[in-house]
Amino acid sequence: MSGILLVDKPSGPSSHGVVSAARKALGTRKIGHAGTLDPMATGLLVLGVGTSTRLLTYLVGADKTYTATIRLGLSTVTDDAEGDVIFTADNAVLDAITDADIQREIAALTGVIEQRPSAVSAIKVDGQRAYNLVRAGDDVVLDARTVTVSRFESNGIRRTPGAIDIDVTVDCSSGTYIRALARDIGAALDCGGHLTALRRTRVGALSVEDACSVDEISAEQLIPATQIASDLFPVLTVTDSEAVDIGHGKRVATTTPDAPLVGVVHGARLIAIATVSKGVARVVTGFPHD
Repeated sequence: MSGILLVDKPSGPSSHGVVSAARKALGTRKIGHAGTLDPMATGLLVLGVGTSTRLLTYLVGADKTYTATIRLGLSTVTDDAEGDVIFTADNAVLDAITDADIQREIAALTGVIEQRPSAVSAIKVDGQRAYNLVRAGDDVVLDARTVTVSRFESNGIRRTPGAIDIDVTVDCSSGTYIRALARDIGAALDCGGHLTALRRTRVGALSVEDACSVDEISAEQLIPATQIASDLFPVLTVTDSEAVDIGHGKRVATTTPDAPLVGVVHGARLIAIATVSKGVARVVTGFPHD
């Protein structure tokens, strides 16, 4: 059993809980993921099964799309609705914030930016997860990192007593924290901000529209690794003898144009990810039979 499984994670369970459910449903422990979602978040969770877990390496760094709701007026310790409130803005401050002010700060966080990840993240500090240090009462401030927010659009602004809710769509590079965008808009407007809803709708070329629910997980839902690889890379089709050589890690002559990575395919099976240079294909990652 091997392939890529797309799951539409509901709000509540952790990503590891979904992995556990998939292991039970498919009868195998060899399942990994290409990036987790917080328990509060919903949407696309990409799982690899069997030898296809090796393909996850090439999906982890893919750009992603999210829809989210940012609430201005409150800050929380986790930068989302799961954490305790640590700051509440005066109504007068919120009343003074215009739609133009909000759009200005959204624009300021679009493009290549320096972003400080949320303290409650899985980033390791001195060998420990940052979220564990925060839960232990430590004051954690993580270093800023460069990320790319290629699209940050407001889909609607709603005002209620004590809060301003902004529905947004974000296209971003891997490693971007949507919670941090909410936090930083609130900080820029001196009113506090956090995330109240988050849904991942895309990972690279993979869409949540093609995902199954947790209850629907089955072998029939697995997408062949060959299909995923063909979406990621050019395809190099090899003969029977070449497939044997590639399977043994040998170099193979080819007329395929130079490429940093290609998917090497034999029949319906992905047998390797390779690099092609000067007419020679060299294996980067092999995919043995399960």
